[in-house]
Amino acid sequence: MVDYFEFYGLPVTFHPDPALIKKKFYELSKKYHPDFYINESEEKQAEVLELSTINNKAYQVLSDPQKRVHYILELKGQLIDGEHYTLPQSFLMEMMDVNESLMDLQFDPDAERLAALKAEIDEIEKGLSDQIAALTTSFEHKDKEAQLRILTAIKDLYYRNKYLYRIRESIKKAESAA
Repeated sequence: MVDYFEFYGLPVTFHPDPALIKKKFYELSKKYHPDFYINESEEKQAEVLELSTINNKAYQVLSDPQKRVHYILELKGQLIDGEHYTLPQSFLMEMMDVNESLMDLQFDPDAERLAALKAEIDEIEKGLSDQIAALTTSFEHKDKEAQLRILTAIKDLYYRNKYLYRIRESIKKAESAA
């Protein structure tokens, strides 16, 4: 896995300077533009194309707060492919109620109840976002042990957000059916 922070010469942070990310992106876009290597060997052209691709991916990830959280969790070994993360029972019970309400709305559409459910999800999502923001703000100033605890907490919130994303998709379907 390529370390995009290292590629851009930046420290690993949840809150990098957007202007600096953009500056690095443009700088490397010029440096690794394939047109400048047209007379080079095929190997060199392939290498430059790979670096150009890495630069594009790095910019996409580092400039998007949600992708950046996912990436940092991955980079720090918190997210593992195929992992079956178990969300807390209290959260799952709350989501079960939401899912039941959504099922009821499929059989008995009600724009008012759907709007109330959407507002409830917005509120839960805002709470999770606020918690993530508080944790990520303090991350860089902590020792390794504290950083690990923060990453574990962020991972839990990340998975809750993923779950909410699926519910939000179901709400969109319910809205389009109404």
